[in-house]
Amino acid sequence: MRQTKFFTKTQKEAPADEQAKNAQLLIRAGYIHKEMAGAYQLLPLGLIVIQKIKQIVREEMTVLGTNELLATNLQRKELWERTARWDDKVVDVWFKSELKAGGEVGLAWSHEEPIADMMKNHISSYKDLPTAVYQFQNKLRNELRAKSGIMRGREFIMKDAYSFSATEEQHEAFYEASKVAYSKCFERLGIGDDTYVTFAAGGAFTEFSHEFQTVCESGEDVTYLCKEKGIAINEEVLKKADLEELGVTRDELVATKTAEVGNIFNFGRQKAEEVGLFFKDKECERVPVWMGSYGIGITRLMGVIVEKFADDKGIVWPESVAPYKVHLVGLNLEDDEIRDWVDGIYSALTKRGVSVLFDDRDARPGEKFADSDLIGLPYRIVASRKGKESGAFEVVTRATGEVRSLTEEEVLADFVK
Repeated sequence: MRQTKFFTKTQKEAPADEQAKNAQLLIRAGYIHKEMAGAYQLLPLGLIVIQKIKQIVREEMTVLGTNELLATNLQRKELWERTARWDDKVVDVWFKSELKAGGEVGLAWSHEEPIADMMKNHISSYKDLPTAVYQFQNKLRNELRAKSGIMRGREFIMKDAYSFSATEEQHEAFYEASKVAYSKCFERLGIGDDTYVTFAAGGAFTEFSHEFQTVCESGEDVTYLCKEKGIAINEEVLKKADLEELGVTRDELVATKTAEVGNIFNFGRQKAEEVGLFFKDKECERVPVWMGSYGIGITRLMGVIVEKFADDKGIVWPESVAPYKVHLVGLNLEDDEIRDWVDGIYSALTKRGVSVLFDDRDARPGEKFADSDLIGLPYRIVASRKGKESGAFEVVTRATGEVRSLTEEEVLADFVK
């Protein structure tokens, strides 16, 4: 992609009302646009990052054996009333509206009830179990405060999955496999070493749950960590947690700021019984399905990654989610000979499958370098008249600042794998 083809521009300043570092940097670098508090539009660069995060999660969900679908965001009042979760005193984040044809409708903050209700058409026997489905979808939650940028939005993209099992043993097997799949996701996203499976409260879902909390100074949660043992407990349930059973003492736990990037819930049979999702077991007895729910905040992950890795110059993307691997910065492009040379390396890299953002703008070198640092691609290749004369490109690694001088052959050998 040539930068002159982008309609977006970088900004020196973020909106005055934007407090969160992740949103400030993403807005300034042209990844997102702030529509209102808690609601952001994904611009081309931001959309590519989100699609890459989705793909990593999708691949691990495929390994887990789940089926992808896409449910409607419109929610039936009567369905949620069966589980008492239509009541604003139980779930206080609903967006609700009136249908012109009459009656109320909700905009999905989660999908346990409608997905379970749908599965009544597909589950009737123990032979149909276990099974699981997942989706990527925009969720809407009427948060009272939305001051953490894309780490807590009123509209956000979530990967939500739902498991259906015949027995507790089947459920536990999938539940534990989900922990492994989630850990692989976070490892591939570059935050695995700082993300912990955390004993937590269930909120509007269940009494207890497991969260995936990432160490992050701007996170909204406090997690008590014992890094040596890999044990984490959310502050909300510290007093309720059985520390002896978890294998840790209070003195070993350190209060740490974290951001929740995923969660998993065990509903037992209650949710299915409320919705009316039953199956016939081997004895032909009518039994409620055992259910679980599993979420990953896709847009939140983008914000957490920015918060964790950004420096004083801008964003620093892990290679796995960067919108492009290379930022090719062309200088002295008014010289036709230099432009042809730069076009040559751009063509050579892209033809070999390397994703390149080519800064072909008519702008000063200092502006181009500042924008490159702000946008935060893993590698910057500088092509200039001086480089043409010496037959080499300047290659800078964004995360470390390492600078190398490479010939075209060396660049291709280094970046084409």
